[in-house]
Amino acid sequence: MSTPRIDYPALFAATPSPFLVLSPDLVIVEVNEAYLQVTGRTRDELVGRELFEVHPDNPADPAATGVRNLTASLERVLRTKQPDTMAVQRYDLAVTGRPGVFQARWWSPVNTPVLGPDGEVRWIIHRVEDLTEFMLSRPLRSEPGEAQKSREGVELELFTRAQDLQLVNDELRDAHDWERLTAITLQKAMLHSPDLAGHGEIAVRYMPATRSLNICGDWYDVVDLSDDRFTVAVGDVVGHGLEAAAVMGMLRSALSAAVRAIPEPGKAMDVLSTYARTFESALATTAAKAVVDRRNHQITYTSAGHLPPVLCRPDGSVELLDKATDPPLGVLTHQSPRPQATVSYGPGDTLVLYTDGLVERRGEDIDTGLLRLTGAVARHARLDPEDLADTLLARLGVADGGADDVALIIVRL
Repeated sequence: MSTPRIDYPALFAATPSPFLVLSPDLVIVEVNEAYLQVTGRTRDELVGRELFEVHPDNPADPAATGVRNLTASLERVLRTKQPDTMAVQRYDLAVTGRPGVFQARWWSPVNTPVLGPDGEVRWIIHRVEDLTEFMLSRPLRSEPGEAQKSREGVELELFTRAQDLQLVNDELRDAHDWERLTAITLQKAMLHSPDLAGHGEIAVRYMPATRSLNICGDWYDVVDLSDDRFTVAVGDVVGHGLEAAAVMGMLRSALSAAVRAIPEPGKAMDVLSTYARTFESALATTAAKAVVDRRNHQITYTSAGHLPPVLCRPDGSVELLDKATDPPLGVLTHQSPRPQATVSYGPGDTLVLYTDGLVERRGEDIDTGLLRLTGAVARHARLDPEDLADTLLARLGVADGGADDVALIIVRL
């Protein structure tokens, strides 16, 4: 049985809630029938015109904040690419055909971005509900002995309360923005890799989970060694947020120091595993490390419970580096040192290290995610590392963040 074709323009036109569609420069590009009815406007009066040209503040009300508040909300949507729900707004409506005459109106607005294939905001859906009748039909209680408050008094108090609510919302946003900025600054400091600047053939990406503060327990690192060798590593601490990030910072620093003193990746990972046993929050951390020997064209790698690195040839053939995998950090084993394996590479080969947020999906076998990754790497193996990194994030559906954190390193050998 075939699925009937849906007439989306007809659905939009018939939607009972009032909707506007705005371009990123806030020009009205579409409007539904419910919006025309609630505002008393026609399509010709709205479509193709700038939003605040159509809906200016009431010039007779010096305290009007409708334009300012709505502008702030729309700018947040464009900046964050996330929906923004506004507090109830007093935003008077200009009466059609009567210049300078405005009608008192109360609205509950929600602004939602629509992203294009490039991840940028293509349109903004502006939905409003007209709460005027509700707001003015419920007079506030008077104190004993007081007369019923006048309609004008009710409007004034409702306006004051809405302004207070808007102020509280703005303060909460500012506090969250400050907390997020602090978290980002901390994360950048902990992920700083001085040696990375000398490697134009390496691209790195860090994508926190969409629900997090933009800080997580995943990490990447690049360390130069002597004799034309360097090492790349990724790791994944269990959990999210500041605590996981703090553990990540300690483990990353410890591994970076260990590999400088002990260039064999298996032994260096053993040192890190011993260190991880000293604090509970580091247990079960996974990590993968590879030493690239440019003189002998070899990669020596090891994995502590981590997903296998990917080695892709220019012809698109792919190999999973899974011959040296041991349990996660802090887990006692009878085998010491940890295993490591060596594989040869040729000019133009691509090495990919990543954390599980890139490939794991709820309800899906991990092999399916690995096939999706290796297929994408093989199809786009000739892209330069920066373009390949962006392509992989897009192809695997995490270009704007996913359910889990992602760290990614791509090395063009």
